[in-house]
Amino acid sequence: MNITNKTVLITGGGSGIGYATAKLLSEKGNRVIIVSRNAAKLEMAARELNVDYIVADVTNAEAVKDLVVKLEANFSDLSVLINNAGVGFVYKLGEGANAVEKSRQEFETNYFAPVRLTEHLLPLLKKQPEAAIVNVTSNVAFHPLVVLPTYSDAKTALHSHTVALRLTLSADTKIKVFEVMPSLINTDATKDMGGEQRGLPPIIVAEDIYNGISEDVYEIFVGEAGQQYADYLAAPETAIARFNQGLY
Repeated sequence: MNITNKTVLITGGGSGIGYATAKLLSEKGNRVIIVSRNAAKLEMAARELNVDYIVADVTNAEAVKDLVVKLEANFSDLSVLINNAGVGFVYKLGEGANAVEKSRQEFETNYFAPVRLTEHLLPLLKKQPEAAIVNVTSNVAFHPLVVLPTYSDAKTALHSHTVALRLTLSADTKIKVFEVMPSLINTDATKDMGGEQRGLPPIIVAEDIYNGISEDVYEIFVGEAGQQYADYLAAPETAIARFNQGLY
């Protein structure tokens, strides 16, 4: 798919992977709109990147409806949706972990929000000559990390949804559905898990997203994720134990 001269919406675009992807896609000749609920951070990012922005909480159903109205009115040629916004809690399951409340927040952002926004934007995306939906999941989408247990659950759910959506839309639309599965990335959200020391820079994800869309690679593995997935398919128990070594 050609990924120049497109209008692109990126959720969670104020920092991290979203920011890097907005920068790269804008430099490649695309019109980019970044979305976040953090107005101050979003406005600063938009000024730095010289891109459009809309303040919206994608976990709020009414805010999503308002967002879609604005997009239809001002960006009617929108053809690429990148569901990137995410949240995760570093903790371990067990007595007193409060896993239900943590998982509610994680599922609202990491699963329900992209599912909702995608469904609302399908009519607009279907109008375009070619279009794409890009869901950013994680290497924990195919096996869990014990210190991100319910985040792993949410990303696994989004992975499954992405596969079903890809098959469904391929039957009667021109919309292509991509999934991005990064390994550890150095962002503000990963400081508690060693992102600053061991994480890849966000630009690596942005470059892989651009190349993956350009080459119609529907499952985009970033960093160590590709090898981790191959290891998991070959020997699941061994791969999961290695992935979680020293954490349980």
